[in-house]
Order: sequence, then structure tokens, then C-alpha cells
Amino acid sequence: MELKILQTVITILLFFLIRTLIIKIINRTVAKNLLQKTRGKIIKKFFQIILVIIVLIFILTFWGVDQSELFMFLASVLTVIGIALFAQWSHLSNITSGIIIFFNHSVKLDDTISIIDKDFDIEGRISDIGLFFVKLKTNEGEEISLPNNIFLQKMIKRKIK
Repeated sequence: MELKILQTVITILLFFLIRTLIIKIINRTVAKNLLQKTRGKIIKKFFQIILVIIVLIFILTFWGVDQSELFMFLASVLTVIGIALFAQWSHLSNITSGIIIFFNHSVKLDDTISIIDKDFDIEGRISDIGLFFVKLKTNEGEEISLPNNIFLQKMIKRKIK
């Protein structure tokens, strides 16, 4: 019994430590890339939900929930979620692309870019990077919204200030 309590306490402490590290990394990325704070909040929530799920699995395992029953339950839930997300594949793709753009893309807010396309080149200033769309403001005053997955696939030329 004492071992279970100790394992639970250690798991919860590790959760808070890892969560704090992730929040610091995201805050640093938001500040470095001049991203909106609301975007950072969305990414923090996403990672926090994943961490809570992992911690719950560990704690349930420590307290004697049969692993085969736990994994059967998780497989059932993930199957239902997978079917729902497959029906909304473009949303999942845009969210994943948004996270990649957030952490790894060289462009940031207020950068002027050109998107090179074989049919139609687009040039503008990045006004917003959201969870689903990147918004560009053109010199003509138009606002263009590009889905994150399309933005990630296109060749982009950034004008250096």
C-alpha cells in the first residue's frame, strides 16, 4: 500500500516538473518567434491533456487496474476517436501542421513572405498564425487565409528586414 502511494506521489511530482518544463519551452518559443500568447495557450493545453492521460494510465496501473483491461478500454476509446478524426482528417492535419509551424518554421508574425506556387504566387505580411490557418495581409489590403497543412507544403521566400 505504501509503495502504491509513493509511486503515485512520484508520478504526480514528475507530471508537475515535466509540465513546468514544457510551459517554459513554449513561453520561450512564443517570445522568440513573436507569436500570439493565445497560440501558446492552445499548445500548452494540448500538451497538458496528453500529460494528464499518461499520468492517469500510470496511476491506474500502480493501483492494480488490470493492464489488459486498461489497454482494451484505451484501444476502444482510441478507435472511436480515430474514426472521428479520420472523418475530419483535414482538421487533424491542420492542427499537426500548426504545431510544426509553431516550433520549427522560420517565419514569424509580421514577416513579409512570398508563397511560390506554379499557378498563383502570393505575397504578403503574416498577420496571424492560428491553430488551423496562417493569415496573410497583401499590399492591396486583402487578407488571405491559408490552411496550415498547405502553408507547410509550399515553398516560401521570406524577405529579410
